[in-house]
Amino acid sequence: MKKPIAFFVHHQGRGHANRTMAVAAEFARDRPVSVLTAGPHLFDGFSRDIEIVTLPNMIGALVPTPRLFAEPTPPVMHCVPLGLAEMRRTMRQILDHLDERAVGLFVVDVSAEIAMLARIASVPAVQIRMHGDRNDIAHIGAYEACVGMLAPFDERLEQDDYPAHLREKTFYSGGLCTSVDRVPDRAEARARLGLDPHREIVVAVTGGGGSGTPYAPLTVAARAAPDALWLTLGPTHREGHETDFANLRELGWVPSVTDYLAAADIVVASAGDNTVHEVARVAGRLIVMPEWRYFGEQTRKAEALVRLGAAVQAPYWPGDFHGWCDLLDRARSLDGTILRSLYAPDAATRAAGWLEGLTDALWQGGSAVKEPDATPLRVVAG
Repeated sequence: MKKPIAFFVHHQGRGHANRTMAVAAEFARDRPVSVLTAGPHLFDGFSRDIEIVTLPNMIGALVPTPRLFAEPTPPVMHCVPLGLAEMRRTMRQILDHLDERAVGLFVVDVSAEIAMLARIASVPAVQIRMHGDRNDIAHIGAYEACVGMLAPFDERLEQDDYPAHLREKTFYSGGLCTSVDRVPDRAEARARLGLDPHREIVVAVTGGGGSGTPYAPLTVAARAAPDALWLTLGPTHREGHETDFANLRELGWVPSVTDYLAAADIVVASAGDNTVHEVARVAGRLIVMPEWRYFGEQTRKAEALVRLGAAVQAPYWPGDFHGWCDLLDRARSLDGTILRSLYAPDAATRAAGWLEGLTDALWQGGSAVKEPDATPLRVVAG
């Protein structure tokens, strides 16, 4: 029987879960797969047979005493409050599952502490790589504790400051997009959506992991480019003083984001992994406006996109006509094929193949392994 592969899946937004489903769907059908997450609803409707383990939701859990709350966090960790029953139950459930299922590989998407926990528990782990300023001791320790890292993006997007010895342990799947619907050409997409076939269209899109696209700057954009039609997809963030304009429409969640991206001349989007690759899949011209994330994740990804000439960026959301006109002019001059090249249609298949191959290689010949002639390795305390 093949060794099981288990995933720890963070439940913030939908990106981690969608990525896990895309990869797990490509595993061999006789590979046992399980998912440990505090967001089991994110996997509703997933067709592949997997085991779902519901973890406690530790976000917002209250530390029971002021004294415990005052204890400093050691630099080798990021989020380890003391006294939380929810945290103890989470770690216990993870360890029990890894032990009871004899998990061969634990894929962590994402948590430095959970990756370290796997190593302490003697379970091989792979950490999903994300951009950001992650050269702190906690991240480096977690990476070094893993048997490898999976980067769901093109190697050209790698950061210059990512250590060489860790790059050697990283598998780059190419740009992984979890959308699988067919990409229409621009004329077909506009006809399907009832949009003017000749008007310039700018689509601002955001996912569910943040507070939404700031709406106020888009009202300035609509006035700066009155001949363009501006459409927003997903949530928007209003401050309460905005004035609406006829060429700016809020559409919210739509059935097919792909159709709108294909219909657009320019896309304004955050630098989330799946969002970027959704735009890349339709070869759009991208204005990337990173949202705040821990460790500057989206900021560093946006920098990499701009460096490659795959996107343009402003240092902040323009608040004036000139700023928007300049940004739009730079976007119009982009070569959309550069962004398109960052999307890999077979990324999920390649990622799944690497994870399965790594699992099998790690456990190959286990029953035939003998102690070396030299002094046997012993586990000692300390």
